[in-house]
Amino acid sequence: MSSSLLALYSDYLISSFGQTSATGLSRLTDGAVSHDQVTRFLSEPKKSGADLWDTVKPLVRQMQSFAGVLIFDDTIEEKPYTDENEIVCWHWDHSQNRNIKGINFITALYQNAGQSLPVSFDLVAKTEHYTDPKTGKARRRSPVTKNARFREMLAQCVHNQIPLSYVLADTWFASAENMRFVKLDLDKEFIFPLKTNRKIALSIENQQQGRYQRVDTLPIEPGTVRKVYLEDVPFPLQFTPVVFTNEDGTTGHRYLVSSDPTATSDQLETGYQKRWNVEEYHKSIKQNASLEKSPTRTETTQTNHLFAALWAFVKLERLKQATAKNHFALKTKLYMQALHSAFEELQRLQRDAIPLPIAA
Repeated sequence: MSSSLLALYSDYLISSFGQTSATGLSRLTDGAVSHDQVTRFLSEPKKSGADLWDTVKPLVRQMQSFAGVLIFDDTIEEKPYTDENEIVCWHWDHSQNRNIKGINFITALYQNAGQSLPVSFDLVAKTEHYTDPKTGKARRRSPVTKNARFREMLAQCVHNQIPLSYVLADTWFASAENMRFVKLDLDKEFIFPLKTNRKIALSIENQQQGRYQRVDTLPIEPGTVRKVYLEDVPFPLQFTPVVFTNEDGTTGHRYLVSSDPTATSDQLETGYQKRWNVEEYHKSIKQNASLEKSPTRTETTQTNHLFAALWAFVKLERLKQATAKNHFALKTKLYMQALHSAFEELQRLQRDAIPLPIAA
């Protein structure tokens, strides 16, 4: 992928406020870059998580430390009107509890010292076709689960020598297999939330005898930490319940566990709060980096548009550090500048035109 065109196209994604297109970028550059050049750029071999790492590696090395956290989460770029293919298809959105048509991808987001940089991504491609035994309808599925993708991406991040204090993820990735992989295979620590129906034992004896309790019934006060044992996890976990207030004023509960035997309740709660950065990342890449404003139709061009949007996010993150403005404030500044220029041009055109009669 041409680095000069990547720089130009990602700038276009940041500065655009409507649908993006090869024609739009060509017009913006007054034809210096042709429609065909942009099309060929997006049609180059599909970019991958390894390509993203090669691109962001120098920036990560500048801001990394062992205080950093590695956050994993997936999101869906909705595409309800795009023709279905192996990546644009129906996916279950566990945050909304419904099926959504679009592009589902997982990101590894490295967060440290106030900066968040995507260091890997993986598209969920549903390449297998089958018939649903209940409905008789044709379906698609991926040969690789999201949890398997999580483990593969994490292993690569560790191989890339990204220093970190904790691996963070939501309940979707908090399986016993993933816990064993992080702690035993990679020698890293995690902070994961548990669903309310997960069962834990309060002692090693209870675990050996199969005496487990639901996490939402445990007599453990918020602000305290307790050593607990989870089924199929061969090491103790630090457990703390967290009570918080939702935006609608209702009370919510979160049950955090960590493989770090020294972690306090405050460390678990503060550490896990950093996971919120991935939600801000999802919102910004969709709204500020024009992820959802691409007319691309093929798997290759859709993948490469996503890659360019990831790089656009990185640019916004760097600008945030330089200007002390968040991504949305930066986008608003660009919008107001464009509006100001359009208003001035309109005033100039009207001065040069035949004056309109003024109504009495």
